[in-house]
Amino acid sequence: MTDLAPSLPSHCFQWHPDARAFAADAEVFPSPRPDHPRVIAPHPPKSALQNIAAALAANTPFCVTDQAVHDMAALGPTQFATLTGGTSGPPKVIQRSQASWIASFYANAAQFAYEQSDSIAVLGGLGHSLTLYGLLEGLHLGRDVHVLTSLAPAVQATQIHTHRCSIIYATPTQLRVLPPSTQLPDVRLILCGGGALNRTTRQHIATLCPNAALHVFYGAAETSFVTLGGPDTPQGSVGRAYPNVRIDIREPDVAGIGTVWINSPYLSEGYLQGHSPHTQRDGHWITVGEQGRLDAHGNLFLEGRAGRAVTIADDTIHLDALEAQLADMPDMPHFVLMPRADKLRGHHLVAVIEGDAQPALASKINSYCTTNGLHPPRDITFLEQLPLLPSGKPDLHRIASQTGTSA
Repeated sequence: MTDLAPSLPSHCFQWHPDARAFAADAEVFPSPRPDHPRVIAPHPPKSALQNIAAALAANTPFCVTDQAVHDMAALGPTQFATLTGGTSGPPKVIQRSQASWIASFYANAAQFAYEQSDSIAVLGGLGHSLTLYGLLEGLHLGRDVHVLTSLAPAVQATQIHTHRCSIIYATPTQLRVLPPSTQLPDVRLILCGGGALNRTTRQHIATLCPNAALHVFYGAAETSFVTLGGPDTPQGSVGRAYPNVRIDIREPDVAGIGTVWINSPYLSEGYLQGHSPHTQRDGHWITVGEQGRLDAHGNLFLEGRAGRAVTIADDTIHLDALEAQLADMPDMPHFVLMPRADKLRGHHLVAVIEGDAQPALASKINSYCTTNGLHPPRDITFLEQLPLLPSGKPDLHRIASQTGTSA
């Protein structure tokens, strides 16, 4: 493996002399800009890259977002800010040390044997932490990075193929829409975060990138990497602890399900703007309110986020866990489960499915739920396209407003 030691202190991001960055086909160079903003608009990508380059050159804190951030002056030169995904509410601004991400740059380089010839493709907007992470990792370690934000999926695939990108950072949604017509044989590694991958999407990726190792990771903006999954990960699990991460399940019930607490060198420092009632700290440990359990081999199984559990006829249903189970149904389209108030039962479930109406799908879902002991949705609604957040996750609030359900 190539020597990846940085030329700057390990607590500061750098633009490595060997790194190159491209916004589509336009190369961006690491030139200082004394008047660069600390709050960097994510669009257009070329301008965002130029301002990120200036921030790195000046060693100043920054946040890539199109929303107002009022407390940037509170950040020091070794810090920066990023945003939560905003799935269940307005995005919150996270304060981080640059060292918290740099530590995982080197963990990934060791885990996946990064080489000098590797180049990274990122598909989402630079305001999304996964995209920003992939960019900064590549720049810091001296890799070429191709920012393919806002390009049509077919164009993204062509760019990945043309530039022979070997590593992709993406969400499940971003991978799902890449067309299978352009095979990507040079891709050797896919790091996927931001949601569960269903069987159909996994098969699609295997066809699209036949030589790629697919690793799904679980984490949050507040925690960064928590677990890493691979080909040997049991079905339903998000994998085992990422290097140097410790996981503790506190106050477990009889099934071993409790609150997931995390201790690692990758944790954020807190909220710079906004707050979450589910996030708690206990010394060097943090929880974002996720519920889950560990098996005997250290595999983490998640039941769901705090706030996405509903009561139906006195039973607590974790929507995230149920979605993950339903996603494994053969040929299941992209969907999300939403609760709707019910005077008799508290709530009932609505499956909001992307695409044209399929009258036979309701009976298939009910049959699958009966066979697998799952709680079936009572209603099904079809939307031409599920509204998404910039992070690539479903926009639950917009979906709720369109379907008469609750976020």
